[in-house]
Amino acid sequence: MDSDDIRAVETEEALDEVLSLPRAMLYKHSTRCGTSVRALLEVERFARTNADVPVYGIDVNRQREISRQAASRLEVEHESPQIILTRQGKQIWSASHYRITAEALAAAIAEEVND
Repeated sequence: MDSDDIRAVETEEALDEVLSLPRAMLYKHSTRCGTSVRALLEVERFARTNADVPVYGIDVNRQREISRQAASRLEVEHESPQIILTRQGKQIWSASHYRITAEALAAAIAEEVND
């Protein structure tokens, strides 16, 4: 899922790096799900217009264990598609399925900045 806008998380070390950042978006994607395809387009649209927010992605089919670790460490129930806004390794906002829109992600960032 590595693209210009979304960096792939494929190892435990990469997950550690993401969770050490002051702020990041972590997107969990299934290549077998039509809803994930739509959500991915929204995440890419957000990433293109918010270059200051690093966006990372986990392919839940290929990186099942990394996906489980992310859910456990962030204390969220696994869903796919799912996007999680993190602050220093803690989940501060998440959305799944049709709630994943570029506008919802931007609103979550705006709310996080105002906290």
